[in-house]
Amino acid sequence: MRILFITANRLGDAVLSTGLLDHLAELHPQARFTVACGPVAAGLFERMPGLERLILVEKRRFDRHWLALWWQVVRGRWDLAVDLRGSGLTWLIPARRRLVMRGGRRPGHRTQHLASLAGLPEPRLPVAWWGEPEAARAASLLPQGPVWVALGPTANWSGKVWPAERFVALFRLLQRSLPQALPVILAGPGQAEHDLAAPVLAGLEGAVDLVGRLTLAEVAACLARCALFVGNDSGLMHLAAAAGTPTLGLFGPSRADEYAPAGRCAAFVVAPGPEGAAPMSGLAVEPVLQAALWLLIRAGTLSG
Repeated sequence: MRILFITANRLGDAVLSTGLLDHLAELHPQARFTVACGPVAAGLFERMPGLERLILVEKRRFDRHWLALWWQVVRGRWDLAVDLRGSGLTWLIPARRRLVMRGGRRPGHRTQHLASLAGLPEPRLPVAWWGEPEAARAASLLPQGPVWVALGPTANWSGKVWPAERFVALFRLLQRSLPQALPVILAGPGQAEHDLAAPVLAGLEGAVDLVGRLTLAEVAACLARCALFVGNDSGLMHLAAAAGTPTLGLFGPSRADEYAPAGRCAAFVVAPGPEGAAPMSGLAVEPVLQAALWLLIRAGTLSG
C-alpha cells in the first residue's frame, strides 16, 4: 500500500499533523509513505518508520510549487492521498481514496480538525521520531543527573514572544522548588532566533546553549530528556509536547483554543486581554510559575 501525505509548510502545523500520520501507519503497518512538506518541517519525518520518500515543497511565485509537486507524484498510483493544505492537487493524481482538508478557520483545536477529516472519534496526539544516533547525541549533551528544564524563548513573530527577562525570572523561581534544575535554551537556526534567545542565555549563567545547533530529530531526543518545557507558542512548543515532555505553552495574540500544545502532559497560560489579541507583556511570571509547578507535580518530578 502506498500513501501520499501532504502536510504543512510551518513547523507547528506539521508537528500537529503527525498524530494523524501515526494513526495511518498503525492502521496500515505495511504501507510505504511519501510525505510532502515545507523545508522547515522536513526533519520531523526523516526518522519516521515506513517513510519511502520525503518531498520538499518550496514556495514559488504564482503557486508554481504545486505544479512541481504534482509532477513528482502524478506518475505514482496511490491507495490513499491525504492533502492537509487543501490544494486540490490530490484530485489531479490517480488515487483510490482521498482525504482533503478544506481551508479557512473553524472552531476547535487543530488536532480535532484532523480527527474529523479521518473520521476518528477522538484526536490523535502528535508524535516525534528519532533514532539511536539522535538519542546518543542527546545523552551526551544532557547527561543524567541534573533535572533539565527547557526554555523556548523565540517564536515566528515578535508579538508572540514573552519578555526574555521573565524567562530568566521564571527559571530562578523554579530552582527554589527544584534546586537540581539546570536550564536548556532551545531555538531554531538563523540570526533572528539567536537574537531572541541571547538575553535568556546571558541571564542564566551555565545554561546549555542548543540554539540552532541541532536537527529536529536531535531536538526531539533532547526534549525527551527534559523534565519540563516552557515556551512561546511555536513549532518548538508543539515538538516538546509530541516528544512527551511536560509542556507549558505561553499565549497572547494567538489562539490557545486552536493551537494549545497537545501532549500527554501539557498545559497553557494565556495573557490577560482580548482572546487571540492579548499582549504578551501582560503575562506576569507568577501564573506561569504556578502552571509550571503544577505540571512538574503532575509528571511526578515534584511532590504535591
